[in-house]
Amino acid sequence: MSTTTRRVKLANLVPDFYKAMIELDRVSDEGIDPKLAHLVRIRASQINGCAYCTDMHSLDLRELGEDQQQRIALLPVWREAAKFYTEQEKAALQLTEAITLISVDHVPDDVYEVAAQAFGEKELAQLIALIITINMWTRVGVTGRMEPGHYKP
Repeated sequence: MSTTTRRVKLANLVPDFYKAMIELDRVSDEGIDPKLAHLVRIRASQINGCAYCTDMHSLDLRELGEDQQQRIALLPVWREAAKFYTEQEKAALQLTEAITLISVDHVPDDVYEVAAQAFGEKELAQLIALIITINMWTRVGVTGRMEPGHYKP
């Protein structure tokens, strides 16, 4: 992968679009437990290969008091490390993976049903909005080759 190609900065060149993304981000996790929201953001970022977003949301989760480093480190293999996650977190992570990898199997009914059982209707809608929004952000990060290591919570 070449890193010599100059990449455009959306924030500078299409500021209205970027501001709209920020507003979507602001409202996407309303009513969702902040730690759960960051677990979802980290998992989608990992799947999409966005180092910047993975770094940022891992730092944010630690800033919220997440003291179990294992929960962050084991996210890529959360199914095998299920004892570190609540049933609601597992449902959210499964839905995150399905929506993030939507071209593979769309969102299977059984995955959706598990999430619908774990969350109320409004909270489920917010969770879906959050997952869609982080997937949007990771595409900005990957396309723009945003480098991790600069973000401070």
